Amino acid sequence: MIKIKLPDESVKEYEKGVSVGDVTKDISEGLFRSAVGAVVNGKVMGYAEPINEDSDFKVVKFEDKEGKEIFWHTSSHVMAAAIKEMWPEAKFAIGPAIDNGFYYDIDLEHRFVPEDLPKIEAKMKEIAKKDLKMIRKEISRAEALEYFKKENQEYKVELIEDLPEDEIITLYEMGDDVFVDLCKGPHLLSTKAIKAVKLNSIAGAYWRGDSDRKMLQRIYGISFEKKKQLDEYIKLQEEAKRRDHRRIGKEMNLFSFHEEAPGFPFFKENGMILRHELLNWWTDVLAENGYGEIQTPLIMNEELWHRSGHWDHYKENMYFTKIDGENYAVKPMNCPGSVLVYGEEPHSYRDLPIRLAEYGQVHRHELSGALHGLFRVRTFTQDDAHVYCLPSQVKDEVFKMIDLADLLYSTFGFKYKIELSTRPDDFMGKIEEWDFAEKALEDALKERGIDYQINPKDGAFYGPKIDFHLEDAAKRTWQCGTIQLDFQLPQNFDLTYIDENGEKKRPVMLHRALLGSVERFIGSVTEQFAGRFPLWINPKQVAIIPVSDKFADFADDLAKKIKKAGYRVDVDHRSEGVGYKIRQAQLMRTNYMLVVGENEEKSGKLTVRNRDGEETKDVSFEEFIEKLNQERDSKALESIF
Repeated sequence: MIKIKLPDESVKEYEKGVSVGDVTKDISEGLFRSAVGAVVNGKVMGYAEPINEDSDFKVVKFEDKEGKEIFWHTSSHVMAAAIKEMWPEAKFAIGPAIDNGFYYDIDLEHRFVPEDLPKIEAKMKEIAKKDLKMIRKEISRAEALEYFKKENQEYKVELIEDLPEDEIITLYEMGDDVFVDLCKGPHLLSTKAIKAVKLNSIAGAYWRGDSDRKMLQRIYGISFEKKKQLDEYIKLQEEAKRRDHRRIGKEMNLFSFHEEAPGFPFFKENGMILRHELLNWWTDVLAENGYGEIQTPLIMNEELWHRSGHWDHYKENMYFTKIDGENYAVKPMNCPGSVLVYGEEPHSYRDLPIRLAEYGQVHRHELSGALHGLFRVRTFTQDDAHVYCLPSQVKDEVFKMIDLADLLYSTFGFKYKIELSTRPDDFMGKIEEWDFAEKALEDALKERGIDYQINPKDGAFYGPKIDFHLEDAAKRTWQCGTIQLDFQLPQNFDLTYIDENGEKKRPVMLHRALLGSVERFIGSVTEQFAGRFPLWINPKQVAIIPVSDKFADFADDLAKKIKKAGYRVDVDHRSEGVGYKIRQAQLMRTNYMLVVGENEEKSGKLTVRNRDGEETKDVSFEEFIEKLNQERDSKALESIF
């Protein structure tokens, strides 16, 4: 017998090999009908999968992240079945669920075009409607090779050949041999739950990410339990396009990308104003919270990266160079440099915690297909900080970091979710240290009463972490901030402090980046506000539009006064119509426009027009500046006029 522990701490006993579905049905028939699978000892499993050991058991529905993984994985198989029926000669590579849907990589002489997607969608719906069961089968490696060779599925054969000789292979058969795939799951019990499908795009993908291998065709899609959910998704996608930071960045002259440096952003004048306003404010916040600022080199020698563990655990993401015949690496992370600074001089327990902040530019190799505006780049600046503290100080320091994160994200109107990411398969150090570190972070979250989810095996190679996932106005999430607990680097670099008994002890190291990547945060903020930045951070705060050249001097004098009051102001002297100039200022998402002519010059009163076209008349200059000060200093998210 095996013991199954439920979220309410109750325990049920079952025969070894009981299926996830049978356990769920035993809990509740209604729950079985509404759920799609479970998380068993941290692993996402479908109803058909067996449980062979004592386990923690949590049922998941479509609305859960894990439930979507199950649902979308099955949907990828349905898409492959549809393609196979329409193009029987197709060869299939891999078809996983991803964060926002699923994809399948296909080798096919026919070149997919956008017009094919609705036809494939229709075939998918037809297949799903048949209520085909997803049947899990275990076969030997030899049987699997024989089957897929007979089916002429060379990519499946290659995957199987890479497995050990004694490996038991799992297949999922859809219905009566409609589609059979090499797959570990998880899957739905049946296709009938898939009621709405949208295939989004076609892309190219090298087999196994190797540019020396064949380029396959990748089709991305998403699916839902109800058409209403698909309609909402399409609406949000349209909103996301409207807010796309790449388009807005171009319109507002914030940043650009060039083929001479793929994945390396170019920040322009307006973008640098935005960047400086953000970082100047954040630097002040950090100083108020006891952080000192440092700067460490961009390039350091190979030996350092061996000592830090990056060479063994992160080398494939790094860039290298030679200096004086010696091997050097461009830093992918800032922590080793901070460690060297801490280790330069002795420290007493009275000195701790020591909080060292750094705006450190790092470089990481990303595949070209993964690059995406400011959200996925090859160089970025982290608002990094490393806190060296006593073990007894860890909880309080984590609390302080959580408070900082809340201040940051609430300032920009972000909602966020928290994940606790645990020990990955490729880790450094002792398991006991990892267990202690994971418990320390989890205890801090529990003590604060913070809702969080466990993200198994997604910690850094040197320690577990708390990750902050921001939800933008289009309801998409982006991982930005992180707090990481690290026992490994202090050991690798022999960091010490002198305790109250005069003995050397090892400090605990906390890594913390809350903007995360400055570039990604700017991209997120751009999309959050659709470029309509709050006044305090906006590169374009005030535009003055004279109705004719006759009022140019008045406009210039007014601009000088506004600039002296501390605001960014542009005067549009172009020989264009007033309507055109207003539209151009609106395109730049300027907070306020002042159209000036004879009335304004004579009365000294202003008509203030906001970005939405709403006007406030007869505003004195003093009142205008007073209200700007109020809006700027409060960091208001909405216009005050």
